[in-house]
Amino acid sequence: MAAEVPDQNTTVWFQNKFTRLAEANVNILTHALNYGSGVFEGIRGYYDEKQQELLLVRVMDHYERWKQNCGILRIAIPPSAEELSEITAELCRRNGFRSNVYVRPLAYKASARIGVHADDNDAYAIVVVPFGNYFGKQKGVKAGVVSWRRVEDNAIPGRAKICGAYVNSVLATDEAHRNGHDEAIFLNESGHVAEGATCNLFMLRRGKLVTPPPTDNILEGITRDSVIELARKELNLEVVERSIDRSELYVCDEIFFTGTAAEVAPIIAVDHRPVGTGEIGAVTQKIRSLYFDATRGRLPAYRNWLWPVYRPALEKTA
Repeated sequence: MAAEVPDQNTTVWFQNKFTRLAEANVNILTHALNYGSGVFEGIRGYYDEKQQELLLVRVMDHYERWKQNCGILRIAIPPSAEELSEITAELCRRNGFRSNVYVRPLAYKASARIGVHADDNDAYAIVVVPFGNYFGKQKGVKAGVVSWRRVEDNAIPGRAKICGAYVNSVLATDEAHRNGHDEAIFLNESGHVAEGATCNLFMLRRGKLVTPPPTDNILEGITRDSVIELARKELNLEVVERSIDRSELYVCDEIFFTGTAAEVAPIIAVDHRPVGTGEIGAVTQKIRSLYFDATRGRLPAYRNWLWPVYRPALEKTA
């Protein structure tokens, strides 16, 4: 992952004010640190040199999802999605970011005490950091199905980025790396393909783009939603949401991951077997190019996905 180590002087949003990262600390007994009772988000921003503009991608959608998913843990986030988006833009301006960035909102149970029962002492923070390519491999990713199963909705809901649930992804990623893969692929308890450790999954088979449904315990990804829209509108592809068997990954034509950090990441091998020809597929390449252009403001039809940081506020609704 190509994220830079954040400067401790970076301005962040913490305890309802702008402050230095070095001063944004929590007590070691904080409930979320001990019990995983937090919900985070991930938002991308892309810098366009020609326009001298930093564009936050679907920032309102991300904050709406974050606020909604915080409700699962009964964490209250008072500001509106629009207010949170403007705080994020202001963080970018105060830090003078002129590069691609990654935004990490984090809401959490803040009481510093021992005891699993959560109270109503909620808090949230927003941090923005410079960010590059997540996988760092433009020629394709090698993935492997791991022995760890995707958490079930009746245990820890996978549709939300709940902090404690990501132990599942940590274990899966460690196993995948030790087995010589770049990324893990989860199966759910029913034995169907769920997603990667940090990203959703698509497969091209018999001319159709197939992706697991939310009922297979996947994150309801915003990048996933964007790719479905692009595939249908721009490529006239039939997109099917259905369960996927593990062996289908071995006989399909193309596979790719999607995610805020991962973007559109082609998969060229699964379990040491080549996917298709073992090279990036033509459909995957088209979708990756479309997503790249849409998130950089080069496709007018998708300008509503973008929140400009440096332009006057009125231009956001133009």
